[in-house]
Amino acid sequence: MAQQKAGPLVDVVVPVYNEERDLPWSMLCLRQFLAESFPYSWRVVVADNGSTDQTLAIAEMLAQKYSDVACIHLPQKGRGRALKKAWLESPADIVTYMDVDLSTDLDAFLPLVDAIVRDGYDVAIGSRLRRESQTTRSWKRTALSRGYNLMIKAMFFTRISDAQCGFKAISRAAAQVLLPLVKDDYFFLDTELLLIAEKRGFRIKEVPVKWIEDPDSRVNISRTVRQDIAGLLRLRFGGIPRPASLAEAEPRRTS
Repeated sequence: MAQQKAGPLVDVVVPVYNEERDLPWSMLCLRQFLAESFPYSWRVVVADNGSTDQTLAIAEMLAQKYSDVACIHLPQKGRGRALKKAWLESPADIVTYMDVDLSTDLDAFLPLVDAIVRDGYDVAIGSRLRRESQTTRSWKRTALSRGYNLMIKAMFFTRISDAQCGFKAISRAAAQVLLPLVKDDYFFLDTELLLIAEKRGFRIKEVPVKWIEDPDSRVNISRTVRQDIAGLLRLRFGGIPRPASLAEAEPRRTS
């Protein structure tokens, strides 16, 4: 059951894989923030994908304890797979996601959602690479991120500055159209979703964020880089997919 407030219902999806240490404090911080500072109705959805530790048990315990927390489980790994399931099955007006480590400062969450609620955008994304953003990260991660996003710009002539920041929101209508077109089930989902959305006329808002790198990240950087490059090549030479009908592809317009 969602926390009932005015306005739209927002699902906050937190994909997790072997996060038994971080999940309890993350949910405490996130729920407290939403209850005290977020003006819309909300629900937190913990999306476990193939954890082999106690993450699922903790998520199920939290869902039993708190009426505003739900838990879904997928036996296979894949953040993209978890997001597809959580977002496509959600009854919410707006679906969002953030990383369990809460690396992105939560003060940016309301501007992210309001880009859709108030400003009429279809998709809103946090960006660590905007001039106004403040980030604390290693030189290696900074170089990889900037290099990856420069590669995207060179290959697709996109205006997106930071495709992979784990802090995004999308309207239910846009999610229902775009997600079935996304083939990737892992970390490349973010990039693929944004490229399809931009090339098909959906409006994307970038929100500058404060971001602090988590040194205990579960991401295998070398494997993720290989998968991302393979995904970019697939889209570059295979083409950006189109929705099944023009009616489905109609993005929101502001008045």
